[in-house]
Amino acid sequence: MRWQRSLMDLLKSRKDKKIALAIDTSTNQVRSILINNIIKFFGEMVPETQLVQADFKIRSITSIQNPTIKYYTHGKSSYTEVLEWADQEKIDTLFYITDVTGYFYDELDVKAEVFWLIPDDYLPKVPFGKAIKVA
Repeated sequence: MRWQRSLMDLLKSRKDKKIALAIDTSTNQVRSILINNIIKFFGEMVPETQLVQADFKIRSITSIQNPTIKYYTHGKSSYTEVLEWADQEKIDTLFYITDVTGYFYDELDVKAEVFWLIPDDYLPKVPFGKAIKVA
């Protein structure tokens, strides 16, 4: 699959960087098998990756190994807390699985390199960083 090859190249080129994977858990209408495959892929490629589950706030930060993902049905998402956390933790590269319908403060200073992993056939415009379709 193309997304796996793209992600593998990105992860290999960042092997000495601090990486995190965030998941937008604001809705349960997601491709959960695809998202689980992405998590497993990151776990195999970069086992020290931190996994962040967030909707309008951070719900959990855990190891990427054997996580339990909990989705919500309210549909409200904000990227602010995750982006601020990434800055505080000095994350070099943040991968964010989302449909890019959340919000963030415009004045937020994002230092991490951000890749938006879009689990949908439609590839929306992203506010910054780079969008990668993983559907």
